Amino acid sequence: GGHAVLMVWRNPYLHASIENQPVTRANPEVVRVATVQMQARTLSDTGAFYKAVDYFVTVASDYGADFVVFPEYFSLQLLSVEEEELAPEPAIRRAAEHTDTLVERMRQMAIQRAINIIGGSHPVLGEDGEIRNVCHVFLRDGSVHVREKIHPTPDEREAWNVQGGDGVDVIETDCGPVGVMICYDSEFPEIARRLTDQGARILFVPFNTDTRHGYLRVRYCCQARAIENQSYVVTSGMVGNLDNVSNLDIQYAQSAVFTPCDFPFARDGIAAEASENVEMITVADLNLATVQWARAQGSVRNLRDRRFDLYRTRWADGG
Repeated sequence: GGHAVLMVWRNPYLHASIENQPVTRANPEVVRVATVQMQARTLSDTGAFYKAVDYFVTVASDYGADFVVFPEYFSLQLLSVEEEELAPEPAIRRAAEHTDTLVERMRQMAIQRAINIIGGSHPVLGEDGEIRNVCHVFLRDGSVHVREKIHPTPDEREAWNVQGGDGVDVIETDCGPVGVMICYDSEFPEIARRLTDQGARILFVPFNTDTRHGYLRVRYCCQARAIENQSYVVTSGMVGNLDNVSNLDIQYAQSAVFTPCDFPFARDGIAAEASENVEMITVADLNLATVQWARAQGSVRNLRDRRFDLYRTRWADGG
């Protein structure tokens, strides 16, 4: 007897056959994530931005990642192509004009590279005329999901007049439900807990911080969210300088993948970590079954040991 080999090639450019179709994964309990620590750069044209984004998406896909994560406000590099530096609020509104193009191009990247993209964040002009800080999540089935930043920082409100969103819900993916918290949102424990209660085992945190102490606030809070929710937390930040984009002059980051702190997880609760302030991509495998074990049988069981007879969080929508 002999052996036969069945080879299947899915044409990523044949949209009708790939969009909205489930992606078969070899091991659904292990999710590979890639976090991009992106260098802010002055661009010669908008095409240079999409070329850089596509490069990281392609690398992450080539390494077999299920998700690739970009930083908060990574798209503001597009403002560097302007002939002159704009004042903060006009600049953020100009950036919002790129929304339709950005969404469609990144949606196509997700389809063509067969990878789920956590699209950092981008300023979006709402129907009410207000600017919101929005994370677009591009799934490899062609669908696009929107998650707004709930808590704009004082600087976002004062310089850019960014308004907060009002929805906190998981996104259903082919790797299970995931949550998104944009930067400052990670510093509010209620957000992560709601997402965890909805079934998330992976929380993604795109961030943009200008100083080390700002970065450390995000880092320490994300580590706390990983421990108290017994979940994985994946962070992605910007590095470098932009000398002609108002209110985005400098950035400081050390992107990382945090885990709960217990025997089956990585030492120090860090599955992977980028070098400080260097453009790079970091990859880690996350075992979802290990999270379930920790929640049920771990050394501590934060979710199970809550005292609902003493306290609980009540959301305005009743959740």
